[in-house]
Amino acid sequence: MKVILMGYMGSGKSTIGLQLAKILDVEFMDLDVYIEAKETKTIQELFKSKGEIYFRKKESSYLKELLNTNESSVIALGGGTPCYGTNLQLILKTDNAKSVYLKLSIPSLVKRLELEKSKRPLISHLKTQEELTEFIGKHLFERSPYYSQANEIIIADEKSVDDIVEAIILKLF
Repeated sequence: MKVILMGYMGSGKSTIGLQLAKILDVEFMDLDVYIEAKETKTIQELFKSKGEIYFRKKESSYLKELLNTNESSVIALGGGTPCYGTNLQLILKTDNAKSVYLKLSIPSLVKRLELEKSKRPLISHLKTQEELTEFIGKHLFERSPYYSQANEIIIADEKSVDDIVEAIILKLF
């Protein structure tokens, strides 16, 4: 089985994915890291040098690669992955895949992302907490219809990594 973690940036997909994969004794794949390794460029460099359309096409192609392997794994998607092209349909139609939306409130995301703005190109230009809150709110409004189609939704506000991992295991197994 493949467990596909989706959610907004800062929702903990990579952190939760690593822990979940360790407990399930399967491979962990972060789609963004996979893309960077295959393309030998950072996501930021790909956007800058080849553009978003190129990136989104590659993202879809590499997602298919990961979903088509026979090995069980935990895959953390990029925040926008389920919202582009046919990625969400591909995930939902993959027989041995279960998708999980790690859902956090806007205040929780703001609290987490404020600390890592410099590492996140999408929000690094935002100067105030108010701008960050507005940006996340608009983005979540656009992306929630996609995220909400996941097989399972885990409310992750105020929960520890262990609690979230346990909730995923209880819902999926």
